Amino acid sequence: MEKKSRPNEPLVTHIYTADPSAHVFEGKLYIYPSHDLEHDGPDNDNGDQYQMEDYHVFSMDDVDAPCIDHGEVLHMKNVPWVSKQMWAPDAAYKNGTYYLYFPARDKEGIFRIGVATSKNPAGPFTPEPNYIPGSFSIDPAVFVDDDGRSYMYFGGLWGGQLEKWKTGEFNPEGKEPAVNEPALGPRVAELSDDMLTFKEAPQEVQILDENGNPITAGDEDRRYFEGPWMHKYNGLYYLSYSTGTTHYLVYAVGTNPKGPFTYKGRILEPVIGWTTHHSIVQFKDKWYLFYHDSSLSGGVNHKRCIKYTELKYNPDGTIQTIKPYDN
Repeated sequence: MEKKSRPNEPLVTHIYTADPSAHVFEGKLYIYPSHDLEHDGPDNDNGDQYQMEDYHVFSMDDVDAPCIDHGEVLHMKNVPWVSKQMWAPDAAYKNGTYYLYFPARDKEGIFRIGVATSKNPAGPFTPEPNYIPGSFSIDPAVFVDDDGRSYMYFGGLWGGQLEKWKTGEFNPEGKEPAVNEPALGPRVAELSDDMLTFKEAPQEVQILDENGNPITAGDEDRRYFEGPWMHKYNGLYYLSYSTGTTHYLVYAVGTNPKGPFTYKGRILEPVIGWTTHHSIVQFKDKWYLFYHDSSLSGGVNHKRCIKYTELKYNPDGTIQTIKPYDN
């Protein structure tokens, strides 16, 4: 008998999963995570421990229903431009087609973002022969707005190479800004109508403090590090992301999908393990946070498990901070 799903408990236990992107398709919850492989290789700030090479898709008929594994839907051996490390993906639906967006290193070791398509939300997905022109770094998150326009948010520091793209060209010696300088923001680009290319060159997203000043690189409790996500609530755009080194999930709010966004607070306190990567989705009449930790492996950074919990808003639109291990 399949086990029912419960809040703050691993949704998947037969393989290691991370970076869950959750969506409601065809009346069900579909989850698109990355797939951590078991190995004893190096663990470092460059992310060499994350040796993922394929994707599985999972679905749930309801939040307390079993989480079903639909199997492998895409493998790096079927993507001509990929050399290794298929990291955190996302999915979108438009034009009667499901799109799977994924980062991976190209043959030169530079992270790019690819796209694959399917007529079924559970896949399998057929990849485009090359990565999206003009794409770079990691953690694609695609948001389809109410007017049908679609945007991709992406970018991650360190292993994700975002700091190497400050000039718009890849510089292998690129560094983060000084601590008193504005922090690097994620990138955003509107997608073409066919969802396969960018309509424009990616631009940096501004994240501001309560006084309208850019969050600085030294403000590690609030500055952007990786894992962007966009959702809309009561007509406002909520950009949420990971702070990386301080292990928070936080959010900023704006009136335009391209920003600027004003920092508002924390969504999730630190979890077991180094990375924090999430998605936020409305299902039926409630909102949910999907996230991961390393509890299934006892804290091994590259052996993670996906989880979910209910997300609650205050009357003023702020999000109530979640402490993941409180009963």
